[in-house]
Amino acid sequence: MFRRILIANRGEIALRIIRACRELGVQTVAVYSTADASSLHVRLADQAVCIGPAAVGESYLNIPRILSAAEITGADAIHPGYGFLSENAHFAEICEKCGLAFIGPTPKNLREMGDKARARDTMRAAGVPVTPGSPGIVRSLDEACAIARETGYPLLVKAVAGGGGRGMRVADDEEGLRTAFETAGAEAAAAFGNGDLYIERLVTNARHVEVQVLADLHGNAWHLGERDCSLQRRHQKLIEESPAPALAPDARAALHEAALRAVRAAGLANAATIEFLFDEERNAFYFMEANTRIQVEHPVTEEVSGFDLVQAQIRAAAGEELALSQERLAPKGHAIEVRINAENPHRGFIPCPGPVKSIHFPGGPGIRVDSHVYPGYEISPYYDSLIGKIIARGDTRAEAVSRMQCALSEFSIDGPETTVSLAQALIADARFAKGVYNTRFVDSFMEDVFSA
Repeated sequence: MFRRILIANRGEIALRIIRACRELGVQTVAVYSTADASSLHVRLADQAVCIGPAAVGESYLNIPRILSAAEITGADAIHPGYGFLSENAHFAEICEKCGLAFIGPTPKNLREMGDKARARDTMRAAGVPVTPGSPGIVRSLDEACAIARETGYPLLVKAVAGGGGRGMRVADDEEGLRTAFETAGAEAAAAFGNGDLYIERLVTNARHVEVQVLADLHGNAWHLGERDCSLQRRHQKLIEESPAPALAPDARAALHEAALRAVRAAGLANAATIEFLFDEERNAFYFMEANTRIQVEHPVTEEVSGFDLVQAQIRAAAGEELALSQERLAPKGHAIEVRINAENPHRGFIPCPGPVKSIHFPGGPGIRVDSHVYPGYEISPYYDSLIGKIIARGDTRAEAVSRMQCALSEFSIDGPETTVSLAQALIADARFAKGVYNTRFVDSFMEDVFSA
């Protein structure tokens, strides 16, 4: 087991990693920007090192400064959390060259799965269903138009790198494709330093269903069930749950099998998520991408499996053979997660940074809160607006929904605007209660229900 782990991240995920390390008897090192000097992860880690000013390029994305912090504190491993450098193959390679274990998949995994066009090719060769589209990177607009004529509209133009909805545009016709190709490429180049794009057919009325997988360095692989992440806006997830509701048993089993086939085809090691689009009309699913890191929504899987994913990541990276069985990981009950962001949903989700004068988190049976925010904390304009995540677990989905409604009614904050009101409205909707929704649900809900 590692002696000391440096956490190359901030916020609630940094706290989550610190707690997992404490249970394992592993010391922790926090890195922080000047804007995060009073953050909880700085206070709770065994050591803390300031790595630069607020701008992420000079702090949380500054590889030399992070590695220097690891060297002066004697860390022997780095956990990247999610976002920032978590899927950066170059960073993982440098860690290895410096004698530091990278807690995540191998650099080869990161490079191959980080290129979404290449990942599609790998999945197609392994017999995992993929949406019709370009066989690889689309080099020109003329090539894009030729593929569109063969595939048909609507189409999704997507960046091969990155995530979070950036570098992604929908095209309904050739004119729209020309605009989408230009804007998506420019956005991807600015966000990820890579403007390469690929094209796939847009599956309308689709659900976003992902399978949590785990593999060790000894060739063992398991799945921990699936999560439904369809409630999202502009490709940003708002509410997630596990297991996915209203999914037929045969479709669920096929989804799990396809995810394990994807893991073995890619040679993945450590925790990852295989993401699929589920076409409700055709009762078919298609590979979308692989996230080679811990996910923001991992707590819902932990709650239904009773399994600590972050500790498993650390153990796997340390070379341990994980003594697990697929039956041991079978989900029990139901869990729902709501992300609480400092944004105003009534004004186009404009970020609302600023001081938190007071805050009260809910509690009670089956309620978990992952947050780094406390009274007096200043929500920074430099980073994402996540305040925290409320997770409700119940023996049944109905019980989990009821507990979440109670939890949201208890949440109170004096300071920034939040997305709690939207979450309450979504959870109370009759269609959500039935588990009947897809990736277009939030947009129509915002227009038809919430705006009124």
